Formats: sequence, C-alpha cells, structure tokens
Amino acid sequence: MTVVVGYVAKPEGEAALVKAIEEAKLRGTKLVVVNSHRGGQEFDADAAKQAETEMDAVRARLDEAGVPYDLRQLVRGFEPAEDLISIAEANSAQLIVIGLRRRSPVGKLILGSNAQRILLDAHCPVLAVKAGD
Repeated sequence: MTVVVGYVAKPEGEAALVKAIEEAKLRGTKLVVVNSHRGGQEFDADAAKQAETEMDAVRARLDEAGVPYDLRQLVRGFEPAEDLISIAEANSAQLIVIGLRRRSPVGKLILGSNAQRILLDAHCPVLAVKAGD
C-alpha cells in the first residue's frame, strides 16, 4: 500500500508534498511522488533540466524525512490526472494527495480540470490541500 502525491514545483505542489510525507509516515507506507508533464514544444531541453533540478530537491527532502519513496517523472503526452490515477491504481494507493491553488471568487466556481478529474475518477480517497499564504 502506498500514498501517491502529485507534485509540481509551485506552492500547491509543495503543500501537497508536505502533507503526503506526513500521511506516509502516519500510515507507515511508501510514498510515490508523481511529476507529470505533457511534453510537446513547451517541454524543451531547458524545461527538462529545470524539472530534473526540482526533482533533485524533492529527493533531498524525502531523504531527510526518512520516508521510503519512489519518484516518477513522466513526459509522455498524457494529462497529469491520467498519470496520477493510473500510478495510484498500479500501486494500490490508500490515498492520493493533490495541491489546489487559491482562486478568485469567480475562479472558485471552476475547479482545475486535473483536480476535478482526480477527485471524480480516483479509486481511493483523495486529500486536496491548499497552499499556505
């Protein structure tokens, strides 16, 4: 059994990672960190290098936290929600942790498409956390 977290190098991704580490420790499970990119022209060599640097920092944090983990950095043309859900299913996840970004009052009417898809399609409970101010 595992805890799976969707990670992006933004405040909402950082909040999700912190909570996922707590949950993995609490449950005594492995943590699977998923960093998914659609790829395409925007994901060039510079973006790939930046993503690798970000994941090195995540690796260091996980080593310091002392939680067993697996990092999955994916660039394969799928939506991040698809990657997160399929990895959670393949790893018999007990929990998926995602970060939500703060939105304006009008923006609150629309939940991000990836977050909405994960909340609706996941086979296990989903914990959605907001980034701190």
